[in-house]
Amino acid sequence: MDFVGYLSFTLPVLGELTDLVWAPFSALVFYLLFGGKKGAIGAVFNFVEELSPGLDFIPTFTLMWIFRKLTAEKKSVTILKTATT
Repeated sequence: MDFVGYLSFTLPVLGELTDLVWAPFSALVFYLLFGGKKGAIGAVFNFVEELSPGLDFIPTFTLMWIFRKLTAEKKSVTILKTATT
């Protein structure tokens, strides 16, 4: 999804105009992918980031994926420690 958002950079003037369509769609997809409170907060951030000129370079989807991956691993380690004690 971040790569699709970066495609607007290929259109020098029209790129910012395409963000008007991309921002709400991207925010909706973000919420549907990650869900819950963190997904909703991330979707709002993603929406604002896509609409703001100069902030399109932030890989919001990738950052959230990494965050979820790290927190999931931390939870599974905690569960394993609890189960073995």
